[in-house]
Amino acid sequence: MLQLSETTFGTKDRMIGGFTAPPTGTDFGERMLNKVVSQSIRHLFSQSESVDVSIRCSPSSKLLQGSIDNFKMNGRSLVIRKDFWVKEMSFETDAVSIDFSSVLGGKIRLRQPTQAIAQVVLTEEGINHAFSSELVKKRLLNIDTPELTNLSGGEPVSFTDVNLQLLPDSKIQIFAKTELPNGTVPISLTATLAVERRRRISFQQPQFNEAVVPEELRGISRVMTLAFAEILDNMVDLDRFDLDGVTMRINRLETQGKTLVFSGYAQIEHFPGNG
Repeated sequence: MLQLSETTFGTKDRMIGGFTAPPTGTDFGERMLNKVVSQSIRHLFSQSESVDVSIRCSPSSKLLQGSIDNFKMNGRSLVIRKDFWVKEMSFETDAVSIDFSSVLGGKIRLRQPTQAIAQVVLTEEGINHAFSSELVKKRLLNIDTPELTNLSGGEPVSFTDVNLQLLPDSKIQIFAKTELPNGTVPISLTATLAVERRRRISFQQPQFNEAVVPEELRGISRVMTLAFAEILDNMVDLDRFDLDGVTMRINRLETQGKTLVFSGYAQIEHFPGNG
């Protein structure tokens, strides 16, 4: 088995800290493959604490024909697109067929797509950080749909200060504020997370939490809370967050304490950065 490990605390320009290989019997092709895999994996992330990759190929001579039994990746404290924090990500591929001549050129080119089982772990803190990212904020600010502007005197509506709490049994609680022309209205809801079509996170059975809202604001808060729930329900689609050459699909999700765990698979069309 070939192994490489990479540890860093900087940006992706500093990500490749080094790799380890078996002490004996490591030929040029194995060393080259280790190097190219490490360079490819780094393109997935803006930043990382550690990424470990192990490649299984027995006998190793199969590399010359471009045949790899599988490879595994385990990463910790990863950042995707500078704003999306991932506590852990791992995947293990099926058999992989590569064009070995591409390795000699510093790239890995797949002869055909391959699949991998995958798991992603997010923290409550990381999810809340994502709500402050530009990609998410632009979907929550200055919303001018007829349903909302009819309630705000024709002015756009914004949702700010979003704070999500993970609860048992795949439930979540969200607190936020609605910015209206005549002031700020607090909103709060609980909902159950579910997966639709293996790629969309659905916020099901939203319930308004009136206890945390002043009595005089509960009427408008209830309406805005349910409108916010509908926006969330149409916002989290994995196709918007695909990694380079890797399409993620979810089979199940569950809350585990202050983490949200996704299990599914990845379709790898090409290695990152190899187009």
